Amino acid sequence: MYLIGFPLLVIPFAIYNMLAFLTPGLGWTDTTLSFQLVSGQLWTVTTEDLLLTLAILLLPIEILKATRIGVRSIVDHVLSMVLFVAMLVEFILVPQAGTSTFFILMMISIVDVVAGFIVTLRTAQRDMTIEKVGALTS
Repeated sequence: MYLIGFPLLVIPFAIYNMLAFLTPGLGWTDTTLSFQLVSGQLWTVTTEDLLLTLAILLLPIEILKATRIGVRSIVDHVLSMVLFVAMLVEFILVPQAGTSTFFILMMISIVDVVAGFIVTLRTAQRDMTIEKVGALTS
């Protein structure tokens, strides 16, 4: 799988930046789609909803990728951290990124970074335990 060393959360980050910079009049809370529910309620979906849903759907894939061991996993963790730092800098310095939508994307990114490190540490801890048991029986 070629996407192992590539943080998938770059996709919603890139989409946000393309929409924010190429369509400056876009309102994140403008209705994109609407559906009539069985209950009779009209459910409206905004651009913000679609982008955040994409990021949330990609997050479990990123956490699953963190369970792999190897150089690609380390590269993926480093790139996820770089993505978070880039998002943080953009949030602080760029006016188009100073929105709640971007802030939530940034929080999803930090969850990816923290979860990746936690999974890696727990996996490494488990590997060390197995080694110690193996060393005692030898």
